[in-house]
Amino acid sequence: MLCVRVTTEQQLTAEKQIRKAVFVDEQGVDESLEWDEYDVSPEACHHFLITDDGEPVATGRWREYKPGIAKFQRIAVLSPYRGRSVGRLLMETMETDARESGCSGVILDAQCTAEPFYRKLGYEAVSPETFLDAGILHVRMGKNWS
Repeated sequence: MLCVRVTTEQQLTAEKQIRKAVFVDEQGVDESLEWDEYDVSPEACHHFLITDDGEPVATGRWREYKPGIAKFQRIAVLSPYRGRSVGRLLMETMETDARESGCSGVILDAQCTAEPFYRKLGYEAVSPETFLDAGILHVRMGKNWS
């Protein structure tokens, strides 16, 4: 498995295909809600892609939420690769990149079904309330490094 920062349009297209498969096709998210201004180019935010023998299998992105705090978004792992530490590799790579970019912590809006995964990586709920995003129940979680 190889996790890289997305730098080409080809990689960005592969990332979008993973997100469409996971969020739109599998979870039923309206496609108009999936794409935003951070998807227009590899430079719009920090996009990451995991490949297995050259095949795209997982993706995620982060952007600065507020000074010194990263917001991780659009974390997606294709179904056959779940439970194989692919998500952990993605998160660890993104955390390293965010730290190297000067961030002291991260927040993310986790689907409630994925909350145990994020807890294993040291994330904690930052608010007791859950909320709907694209019709899916989420909880805001965070992690500080300093």
